[in-house]
Amino acid sequence: MKTLSDTDTVNKAFDGADTVFWLVPPNPAAEDLNGYYLGFTRPAAEAVRQQGVRRVVGVSSLGHDYGRNAGNLSAAFAMDDLIEDTGVAYRSLRMSFFMENLLMQAQGIKQGVFSLPNSADRLLRLVATPDIAAAAADVLSDASWSGQASIPVLSPDALTPNDMAHTMSEVLGRPVAFQQTPLGDFKATMLQYGLSDSWAQGLVDMATAQNDGIYEPEAATATPSPTTFAQWCEQVLKPATA
Repeated sequence: MKTLSDTDTVNKAFDGADTVFWLVPPNPAAEDLNGYYLGFTRPAAEAVRQQGVRRVVGVSSLGHDYGRNAGNLSAAFAMDDLIEDTGVAYRSLRMSFFMENLLMQAQGIKQGVFSLPNSADRLLRLVATPDIAAAAADVLSDASWSGQASIPVLSPDALTPNDMAHTMSEVLGRPVAFQQTPLGDFKATMLQYGLSDSWAQGLVDMATAQNDGIYEPEAATATPSPTTFAQWCEQVLKPATA
């Protein structure tokens, strides 16, 4: 089966395209995290050149200038660099931690606890996926821009996991506590779920970078998107844990 990592397929897909939306789908079984991101994106970069695509909008992450290994985030930064090297007009949508990631723990939250490998008292910037979609739609429907730049997309909140637990408790009307998972235990759990060692380590390195404040420089000056964590809990988490 042909995929978007196949050069001929991507060339056909980009034929006649003026603007492209680019998102590398997760592949937790990938044996080489960075190799997967670049291997998936390289045919697209070549097709951008060959097909004369004028603009690309990509899904990336806050923290591009962090300068240290950030696991999955660093792989996204390498994707940005590869696309930018084509010279195409590019907008990198830079996100923080997706609120929707918490839905994987809906049952645990219903029982009063959620866990992350993140520090309980360290800010973890958040974003709701509808806000990402809205930002993408805005830039994709605008044919006036050129050059290369980034667009931070994150909620108005500056919350720690403990703050998130407090907000959940208020919105859900029952106590919810946060429990930090040690990084070694977190990786072992991811391996048990079938993730490759490279992908599991990438998640560990990402959490380490988040604990180190990777999002903060861009987040501090970004224009916030509309959805607060409390709104998301009311509209999404509450029905999921009813």
